[in-house]
Amino acid sequence: MDNNTVPYAGSLDNAPISRSATQEKMDKRALASRSVSPSQMYSIADRLEEHAKTQGDAPFLVYQGKTFSYSEVNEQASKFAKAIQARGLMEGDVCAMALENRPEFFFTWFGLTKLGVVVAFINSQVQGDILEHAIKTTGSNVVIVGEECVERFIETPELANKKIWLVGDSELTDKPDLPGWIDTTFDADVASRSGSSCLLARGSTDGETPTLLIFTSGTTGLPKAAIYSHMRWLTSGDVMVETISATPDDVFYCCLPLYHGAAATSVTSTALAAGASIVVRRKFSVRQFWNDIQKHNITVCQYIGEICRYLLNYAETTGIKPKDHKLRSMLGAGLTEASWHRWIEYFGEMDVLEGWGSTEANTNLLNLDNYIGSCGRVPQWDRTNFRLVKFDTETETHVKDSNGHYILCQPGEVGEGLGMIINHPSFGGGRFEGYTSKESTEQKILRDVFEKGDSYWRSGDLLRYDDNGYFYFVDRIGDTYRWKSENVSSQEVATALAEYEGAELVNIYGVQVPEHEGRAGMAAIVMQPDCEFDPVAFYALTIEKIPNYAAPQFVRVSKTADMTSTYKLRKVDLQKQGYDPLACDEPIYVRNDKLACYQKYSDSVLQAVGFPPFDSAKEK
Repeated sequence: MDNNTVPYAGSLDNAPISRSATQEKMDKRALASRSVSPSQMYSIADRLEEHAKTQGDAPFLVYQGKTFSYSEVNEQASKFAKAIQARGLMEGDVCAMALENRPEFFFTWFGLTKLGVVVAFINSQVQGDILEHAIKTTGSNVVIVGEECVERFIETPELANKKIWLVGDSELTDKPDLPGWIDTTFDADVASRSGSSCLLARGSTDGETPTLLIFTSGTTGLPKAAIYSHMRWLTSGDVMVETISATPDDVFYCCLPLYHGAAATSVTSTALAAGASIVVRRKFSVRQFWNDIQKHNITVCQYIGEICRYLLNYAETTGIKPKDHKLRSMLGAGLTEASWHRWIEYFGEMDVLEGWGSTEANTNLLNLDNYIGSCGRVPQWDRTNFRLVKFDTETETHVKDSNGHYILCQPGEVGEGLGMIINHPSFGGGRFEGYTSKESTEQKILRDVFEKGDSYWRSGDLLRYDDNGYFYFVDRIGDTYRWKSENVSSQEVATALAEYEGAELVNIYGVQVPEHEGRAGMAAIVMQPDCEFDPVAFYALTIEKIPNYAAPQFVRVSKTADMTSTYKLRKVDLQKQGYDPLACDEPIYVRNDKLACYQKYSDSVLQAVGFPPFDSAKEK
């Protein structure tokens, strides 16, 4: 068996897999992935305008009791486009925008798209150096800012040399004082325009033309702006329509921030492709989630694992377990096997399409058949550009054969997910569109992987697959740590301990301990309101769920989690602070196996278990 052949549960060397509903769905997905070609003169704006003509009266956006039809959204977008065009922006320019989830986000976005302007979505929660970095990365001289976000720009005076056009927010009661460099005339300019006639302003925009800049989450450093072409955005929606059999009767729920890929690409592109409607919530609410689902007859929802955990904890605490709803499909990532079982038990049967990928990825996995715990399956390797290669987590290097080529993983082995880069003139599948930074783009490409001249996008994610071809996310490279000569996956430990009674979430990471090799495990635990950390019960859970070497040696009981706005956990600062009581300023506990519990931090407690006091515990 050569390096490009992957063993798979009797499918490669035997008769072809019998066709099934899943296989047929995969065939339809493959066909839909070619719906827009690189050279085709077709854009997001074209798709919106088509729906405005063919189903203009159909609802597209629903927000706080008000419904906007496809025609109304298109007309509003045209008014924004005319005002923007009159101010000098044109096809090929870049314009950044920072708004929260509300209809004006869509009007601004689609208005810019009508002009062929590249749209950069800015995180509405950042300011200072991170905000300045984001604007600089996009190369934009103009930022359209919602009034609800403008204070973050005011507090970043380095942006005073940019053109800041303000979009008012009627829901904002506490209006900020605005400096003179904020342009407050934009709203009136938009209102004075007509939304009737069509703009012919994107003459050279084709499928491979960039349309969006979407920032990565920035869990390990400053966010990078990933490039999205019209083709990639449109085909992702076409593929998901086939995946969930979406129709105009479907109602999508958008409760995640639109400036990030999950809501802006998966939800919006799929709803627009299907001619369906989107219920928009400004911010995710645990209390209002099921009210919205039932009130609006929502059928499809995007999720991130953490919000599912919040909803499950809330249901468990309050006893509210609604099953009288029409939610039939959940799309997302990060749902653990235990939470998945609980979700179905609490809220009823539905399709859960757990996936794996990223904003910039040129490949992905998707669980099409509700196989609990898995993020997808590869039944036929010759029909995917995804590969899993061996990776040594101790040295953080790829394992290679005698010819210097990478080695494919066998079932059960942990490796890094890669995507073969394909640049075909007739279709976009497999393209790696990269970032605005050429240096960052090049850092994500591996060359001469299996043969001379090939190239692969590297994910930075560790996965494994079983004998039946089902894949499971293991961890991010760098989130593993070595303790007592054993490699430990922080994700697997966090998953095993996630059901600790009373815990809101459990974040696991490795910290350095002087005079000890590797890194010791540490847990940052956020408890639910009115729940106290029980050091004896948590110890007992670790004994039950994980090997002793994988158990956290330290526990930090945190007030809140350090998370990105898309509910991804940050660990960099936690790792730097380690178990330093002065840096943490939160209760710290130390594991004591002799006493079968965790003890409150003190120098004597540390010495009792063989750890030095922290005044000598400096980063190596």
